[in-house]
Amino acid sequence: MQAAFVNIGSGKNAFIHLKDLLPKVDVTKETEKVNQNEDIRKIIRPGDPILVQVTRDKSYKKGARVTTHISFIGRFFIYMPNSPFVAVSQKIEDEKVKAELKEFVINNLPKNTGGIIRTNCLNVSKEEILEDIKKQIEAWNKLVDTELEDYPKEIFNNGGIIRKYIVDNIDKNLDRIVVCDKNVEKSVKEFLKCENKDIKVVIDDKYLEKFDFQNQLKKFENRKIWLDCGGFITIDKTEALTAIDVNSGKFIGKNNLEDTVFTVNKEATIEIAKQLRARDIGGIIIIDYIDMYVEENKQEIIRLMEQEIKKDSSKVQIEGFTKLNLLEMTRKHVYSS
Repeated sequence: MQAAFVNIGSGKNAFIHLKDLLPKVDVTKETEKVNQNEDIRKIIRPGDPILVQVTRDKSYKKGARVTTHISFIGRFFIYMPNSPFVAVSQKIEDEKVKAELKEFVINNLPKNTGGIIRTNCLNVSKEEILEDIKKQIEAWNKLVDTELEDYPKEIFNNGGIIRKYIVDNIDKNLDRIVVCDKNVEKSVKEFLKCENKDIKVVIDDKYLEKFDFQNQLKKFENRKIWLDCGGFITIDKTEALTAIDVNSGKFIGKNNLEDTVFTVNKEATIEIAKQLRARDIGGIIIIDYIDMYVEENKQEIIRLMEQEIKKDSSKVQIEGFTKLNLLEMTRKHVYSS
């Protein structure tokens, strides 16, 4: 399997694959590939201490997934101290801007380190980006200086889902943040203070009922989701992939069959992109749209999906329609299932 189990002190052993032990590959260069012919037994042996970061939490079935490719996520930059290359978010499309940002970041990083420039860089000054980079470097240096007398031991906590959500949304014109208790309020305020952000934090233990979150959450558990036009989609998750089926349902349309089908498929596309984010569906995704016979309509569905996935903070890749008229795409998990 070219993999190993790592005791991280959480009850279940974590899982690490060979590619998470070897130096990270620069994804921007097709010539660089992981050497899968390496023997993992020559890299790590039973009893060896190893510094790892959890990339996927444990579940009731499996232990956590870990990697030696350490990363520190900031508002504008993801610092990767063991990866000697700098990549730019795919959502930054202007080549000139990408080149300028990349040059600026490289000139302000320690030698043989790298990371990923986030989309939020487009809306701030270079001074703010530099300050964010310095914070991540400081966090890494502090971690490296930690003295360990016994292990396994947690030596860094990234703040979990609450910090990640705030980091991803802090620059989206928030006027207030609603939390449920004083402990969360304290941690949120401390983070906002560190980032010099003046956002009001409000405690409201009734907000779940007030905003009808429970019913919304139940909707995301349903296999069938109705569309406003009268059609519906069904979502079925398996071990290998997620299959999404589009149906016309009650919608009969007003014009010809192709227009009716196209209308349902367009509304389904918007809802599917929303459901992928809300349910954090990852891995291979196959969408069985109602058959369209006009090639232009298929391309319009792809363009609409590309537009909708721009709202997604996770990496999504659309492969296109297969010969069987199935739309293939992949999405990376944001949180543990």
